[in-house]
Amino acid sequence: MSVLIELLAELFSYTFIVRAMIVGVLVALCSALLGVTLVLKRYSMIGDGLSHVGFGTLAIAMSLGLAPLEVSIPVVLLAAFLLLRVSENSKIKGDAAIALISSSALAIGVIVISATTGMNADVYNYMFGSILAMSRSDVYLSITVAVLVLILYALSYNRIFAVTFDEDFARATGIKASRYNTLIALLTAMVIVVGMRMMGAMLISSLIIFPALTAMRVFSSFKRVVICSAVLSVACFFVGITMSFAFSTPAGASIVIVNLASFCLFWTAEKLGLRA
Repeated sequence: MSVLIELLAELFSYTFIVRAMIVGVLVALCSALLGVTLVLKRYSMIGDGLSHVGFGTLAIAMSLGLAPLEVSIPVVLLAAFLLLRVSENSKIKGDAAIALISSSALAIGVIVISATTGMNADVYNYMFGSILAMSRSDVYLSITVAVLVLILYALSYNRIFAVTFDEDFARATGIKASRYNTLIALLTAMVIVVGMRMMGAMLISSLIIFPALTAMRVFSSFKRVVICSAVLSVACFFVGITMSFAFSTPAGASIVIVNLASFCLFWTAEKLGLRA
């Protein structure tokens, strides 16, 4: 126990880790809340698609000497809106639309990088994440975006719940389902962009998918799944960052491994009949 206390004391003695913790907890919380709805609507891979769009945008912004996050947020928001419209209003549905947009954006990013900066440390950090990569301005922007996402989610919770479980019934009761589908996509886009600095474009979607799938192994009601998913996501993030610091492993990968371990634990509990 004393070793753990010493490790945590050393961990929080570094300013950049404290900044990463604050942002990471908020991003993990936002991802988990949105992830439950996305998984239930079978649209969970939107996170992966938008992260690839974000990477392509970051590559272009870096090659032009622009601020990566400030440029990426509006572009990824637009991509989320277009992705939803393409999926709903054309013959290109769901996973096909995501694959189309994400692969194209990733290819553009790789071409731009190869033609300009090459695979330098900054590009690597955006692909796989780094807690060292977060500047003070990144932290302020990330906190602002995360708080905005949490407020909008809380205000729209009942309607998001209705749209998640029965979109046709929600429409019949007067809820503008398309408006809330768009809201979910836009909130996801914002979380993806601010989380890419820490988790990387290749791993950020795991924060959306894992906590929701893990919570669903044991809990059945929407409210319980949302609460469990949020708690799990924050806990896994904290443990993952601590492991990363203790064993000098990549932060994003460490967080994913902890989430995987949690999923295996809850899956075992489900097989043993422990349901709530």
